[in-house]
Amino acid sequence: MTKSSLRLLPLAASLLAALLFTACGFAQEEIAPPQGKGHVVVFVSGIMGPKHDKALSEAIAALGYDVYVCDGRQIAKMLGGNLRAAIQAAQRSPHALPGKVALVGISLGGGFSLALGSEWPDLVAVDIVWYPATGFAARQPGFVRRMSVPVLMFAGESDHFENCCLIETARAIETSAKASNAPFELITYPGADHDFIKGGRNYNPAAYEDALNRTAVKLKAAFAGQDSTSTGTVQRSDN
Repeated sequence: MTKSSLRLLPLAASLLAALLFTACGFAQEEIAPPQGKGHVVVFVSGIMGPKHDKALSEAIAALGYDVYVCDGRQIAKMLGGNLRAAIQAAQRSPHALPGKVALVGISLGGGFSLALGSEWPDLVAVDIVWYPATGFAARQPGFVRRMSVPVLMFAGESDHFENCCLIETARAIETSAKASNAPFELITYPGADHDFIKGGRNYNPAAYEDALNRTAVKLKAAFAGQDSTSTGTVQRSDN
């Protein structure tokens, strides 16, 4: 590689970052893995924005993944139409290992991840959603039959937040998934309400820790066939 080519590398990286920001509807940041390169996790925030979900996105990055944080509110403005472009842009990052990505969506962002990402086996290895918005399920009752990406959903059993993320709807999706033999797993937490993550309005330490560890295990399994560099062990920095 020539010296002039080397001088162009930072510019190329900047252009890729700009492309990601546009595709994500103004992604907030890339959290590069500590080892330099890692499998990609596209993290889609809830309605409170990426800063509200920061502890979770950083915890996932600490597992060794290249995490792209998208603002779910911006994704919503385009009715999810820019989510696929965001995934494709993230795959072109200098820090990304080749292959499919994982989607992790929170509340509003979880709704788009579930409704769209679960049907993209060409791009998505696993779809992990935390108390996602599920109101769309009543309008698209057949979406479960089209589910072709493994989905892991976490839901609080006391969640009745603005009728968007009802525990009853989560259980109805689970019932439909079993009937359709869809790759769907629901984990519920007694006493946990909406927004139970660290930093959330209803932070539930037990539910959060369990869901975070299950997320680590699911990510490691999803990337096992792609020479994953993650350890699958949660590294805590909050003690």
